Amino acid sequence: MVVEAKELAYDETRNSVSATGNVKIFYKGRTLEADRVVYDRGSQRVYAEGHARLTETDGTVVYADRFDLTDDFKAGFMDSLRVEGADNAHFSAPRAERSGETTTFDLGTYTACDACRDDPSKPRLWSVRAKRIIHDNDEKVIYYEDASLELLGVPIAYMPYFSSPDPSVKRKSGFLNPQLTYRSQIGYSVAMPYYWALAPNYDLTVTPTGFTRQGPFLSAQFRHRVENGGYSINVEGTHVGDPSAFATAPYGARDKRWRGAVQSNGEFQINDQWRFGWDVTALSDRYFLQDYKQYNSLYQNYFFRESSSTIYLTGQGPRSFFDLRGFYFQGLSPNDVQAQQPVVHPLVDYNRAFDVDPERSFGIGGQLDVDANFTSTSASIANYESIQPRTLDSVYGLYNVCQNYAPSADPYQSRCLLRGVGGNYEHATVMGSWKRKAIDPVGGVWTPFVFARFSGSYLDYDTSNYYAAYNAASQPIPNSAQSLFFYGADNAFRGQATPGGGVEWRYPILARGALGDLVVEPIAQIVARPNQSSIPSLVNMDAQSLVFDDSNLFEWSKYSGYDRFETGTRANYGGQATLTFGNGGFVNALVGQSRQIAGKNGYSTADAANVGLSSGLDTRTSDWVGRFAFAPSSMLSFVAKGRFDPDGLRGRRIDLIGSLNLDPLNLTFQYANYASQPVIGFDQRRQGLAATGRYDLTENYFLNGSVTFDMSRYLYNSLTRAPAVTTTLTGANVTGSAPLFSLAALGLGAGYKDECTTVAINYSSVYQAQASTGLPARNQTIMVSLQLRTLGDAKFNYGLGSILLKDGVRSQP
Repeated sequence: MVVEAKELAYDETRNSVSATGNVKIFYKGRTLEADRVVYDRGSQRVYAEGHARLTETDGTVVYADRFDLTDDFKAGFMDSLRVEGADNAHFSAPRAERSGETTTFDLGTYTACDACRDDPSKPRLWSVRAKRIIHDNDEKVIYYEDASLELLGVPIAYMPYFSSPDPSVKRKSGFLNPQLTYRSQIGYSVAMPYYWALAPNYDLTVTPTGFTRQGPFLSAQFRHRVENGGYSINVEGTHVGDPSAFATAPYGARDKRWRGAVQSNGEFQINDQWRFGWDVTALSDRYFLQDYKQYNSLYQNYFFRESSSTIYLTGQGPRSFFDLRGFYFQGLSPNDVQAQQPVVHPLVDYNRAFDVDPERSFGIGGQLDVDANFTSTSASIANYESIQPRTLDSVYGLYNVCQNYAPSADPYQSRCLLRGVGGNYEHATVMGSWKRKAIDPVGGVWTPFVFARFSGSYLDYDTSNYYAAYNAASQPIPNSAQSLFFYGADNAFRGQATPGGGVEWRYPILARGALGDLVVEPIAQIVARPNQSSIPSLVNMDAQSLVFDDSNLFEWSKYSGYDRFETGTRANYGGQATLTFGNGGFVNALVGQSRQIAGKNGYSTADAANVGLSSGLDTRTSDWVGRFAFAPSSMLSFVAKGRFDPDGLRGRRIDLIGSLNLDPLNLTFQYANYASQPVIGFDQRRQGLAATGRYDLTENYFLNGSVTFDMSRYLYNSLTRAPAVTTTLTGANVTGSAPLFSLAALGLGAGYKDECTTVAINYSSVYQAQASTGLPARNQTIMVSLQLRTLGDAKFNYGLGSILLKDGVRSQP
């Protein structure tokens, strides 16, 4: 023990030592400070008073009018004390007793809120006032007896007894705060989670839930962390109490009694370069997640369309990448035919880059790249899509069916596409390439390149299976019609070798001015390949998402996957300019075009899904593509991207994205306008607008909101039968017409947040099928959450119900 003081006095009669004047006593990491300290050698007790405070080893500071402690500071009494925890926890009481690692506060108060800076005498935002508060530092638990929760000094809730983890504890077994929900199809519900901290590296949370309209619901989540990774398993299930709350099959799961889900994800780092993991989901039915209101944080609302499961092995080196994985998809929309969903077993990707040493390659140098892919898929039923117009099955009005399962001799007149193979399909591709940059004497940057691509595929399609979704002629979805899309070719192995080469030229011109640095760069590229088929496998499974824009203008092949590849000779040309300001802001613009120089234009050659047609590349001279990006500072950014008809410069694809960050206001918006592409299934123009925003009213109060408009829905008004359409299964009438700004999703919220409290109330309205009928509706929910730091959080979700959309657009006959 070390003592510092202005004066030390020994009282031989009382066998005590007194220290006065800025006394500091240091003992085993603790520090006792006071104006006067007396140590009674007989009783081995320490008395401190006058600006007394005790600093613990963890940084906690105890202030008191008087301390009466044992000489090791571990036990004793304290009068009029105030405790300021190292983790911003605050205790106060007129008297407290310490015994070892347990402190008992009589008539105590606890809060995690700081005092008001302007007026510390004001009540804290919230506090717990109890007859006794027992802080057990060994168990890391705080017990409250005869307690009340106060808001700004006003009692709002009473609890005869409860406990909470010590603020320093991150994991502690016990009940978590209940979660309350109401929805018409499940009634009121109360979920009471219990958390078990089984070990420092694994835990279990079990949540029983009771519904007033449905049967009991039970979920359990197990999490386990190990040295090189971790995993979690979530199991939930229920027995349906009132099936009539849900729509009849196939619009809902009224025929199901036992419903549930199993979800698991994990990842393990095998070494510095390799990792193995999975993310899998198994559902009893496609409507389970929607009906029981499982929350999807990705979308910030209750909205599901598909469940994707994968298992993977990934390796990554400094200049190489390997990925092996399998996929299973489960459709969650009533329009999905599960038998058409492909199973991927497996998908393999490999890429490796090598530098070529000029000294060992006769001065050639440059870079070699190897890119390889293998894909194996299977599905029970062929995936057809009716176009021009889209037609639904004659019984339920849910499934996309063709009236004639055959392609047209003129692909632009097609009424039916083949999107996926019913059967097995394997495809492998290996491509090697070389390129090198060189700068000529006048500053031009030349990049010559050569490549060789080898592909092989095996198609084993089924011709006997079918799915019972009937067209107007009562014909089911047939696998046998696939052969018509493959031109009668038998199941066989096919392969193709495609050599090619070309050169890219850029000439950056730099100019400096008062506004900043300007770089203007014309770009030209030519790629030459043999005049081969661009569909060597007859099937296109992974290259159906073809979007021609600024990002792939100078790609050697603009297809998104491996099943298709550019052929013939093509020239790509354009230019870009960038002005960089002194503050780091910039303006960038790019414009360019592509032209087929020789050979057949692969983009004008239709495959079974008509990919390439209406892409802007299917004519000898392509559409113009461009980009304009403007970000003068961190407060403002704007990006415009577009594709334009080469003759009249009519906009065929427009994307606008902007953000504004003006503290306290933050806004973002996105607008898209895509011309109709009937030949690939988009009969009408697609147009939409989305915006999000947040406004900080003060340092603590805020407003937020988001809105999404479907600006294409009104284009279907002409399809509505007047005056009403009556659905065959429900008898409901679908009437009205859709406005230009049809509301697809709306979210409004307000909240408060400080160092100890977070309160939020949110309203959401999303487009979702009505659970009881399957008809298109707007689902509305109020979500309220309260989080008190160290005490926990409480949530209440209230479903306002589904409102049928009166816009004349129907999904049933």
